[in-house]
Amino acid sequence: MKVLAALSGGVDSAVAAALAKEAGHDVTAVHMALSANQAQNRCGSRGCCTVEDASDARLAASMLGIPFYVWDMAETFEETVVEDFLNEYRRGRTPNPCVRCNEFVKFRELATRADALGFDAVCTGHYARVLRGPGGVELHRAKCIEKDQSYVLAVMGRQALEKVIFPLGEYESKSQVRAEAERRGLPMSAKPDSYDICFIADGDTRGFLRSHLGSKAGKIVDTEGAEVGTHSGAYQFTIGQRKGLNLGRPAADGRPRYVLGTDMKTNTVVVGASELLSVDGITATDAVLLTEPDDPALSGQVEVTLQYRAHGQQVPAKVHLEADGTLRAQLLIPTRAVACGQSLVVYSGDRAICEATIEQAFKQENGQ
Repeated sequence: MKVLAALSGGVDSAVAAALAKEAGHDVTAVHMALSANQAQNRCGSRGCCTVEDASDARLAASMLGIPFYVWDMAETFEETVVEDFLNEYRRGRTPNPCVRCNEFVKFRELATRADALGFDAVCTGHYARVLRGPGGVELHRAKCIEKDQSYVLAVMGRQALEKVIFPLGEYESKSQVRAEAERRGLPMSAKPDSYDICFIADGDTRGFLRSHLGSKAGKIVDTEGAEVGTHSGAYQFTIGQRKGLNLGRPAADGRPRYVLGTDMKTNTVVVGASELLSVDGITATDAVLLTEPDDPALSGQVEVTLQYRAHGQQVPAKVHLEADGTLRAQLLIPTRAVACGQSLVVYSGDRAICEATIEQAFKQENGQ
């Protein structure tokens, strides 16, 4: 096939491109410039589209003997990922920018351009597997569970799966991938993995939000409404947060307190005991299917597992998909710290079958 390989400058995408070429594909590399400040330097394992990353991507393409291009996608990234990130926090929600980047940039904008240029598929260094099942293509977890990225990829939908290649999905460890890079003489074999939010290079998410959303003094209250502290903006807090609360009054029982919720209208943060975070019901909207709509797993007939944050635990549940794309989940084991705005991904075994955005998490009354 004629394949467009996205090279980030890291070891994963370089090895993925190498494997695609060695599989006999006609590979062309592209580096997506997502930052308006492309002259910035990396900060350890943080940073997005830095000088080092672009240079490393170009070097990898040269060593692999494949054509290399740079596409400026900074405006698209700013509008669809960064602005969405800020708007969600304005609403008191907790977004996942990696999900939005995969949805709008890597598997919409990139795939659209690739298709227009006559490429048959897009290749990336994500850890996931695309398998062919009885009903068509399927998205499965990577064999390396620690690095599995199917959670942030499920939003791409079934149609996009037809034209993607994830060569790293079959590897059982990151060390194996680094060994592949070293064997090929790729200098990024020892390059640190990137982490945190790529467009916040210093890792100071709270500072980033403050610089864009401003400061506004407000109260931190307990479940009885008593003031126990103050803050400079309710948007800075997320469900389940324990650190950085700076509470002036300790709890009567001496136990730690967690963020239970935020009220953006009153700029108030509510805190309480950890057990109050426990929920057994979730409502999510805008479902994206990776299976047939009549799949029994989406009608509450079959037990499935849910993942509600990146690298989070799997929770057994039963789900029901409504005609308007609303997904209602009954958790068979209560869980905690489920944040609105995050992706909820439904799995049948290791196969992702549906993704939706969490709108509400709650404790059901009498199990109903």
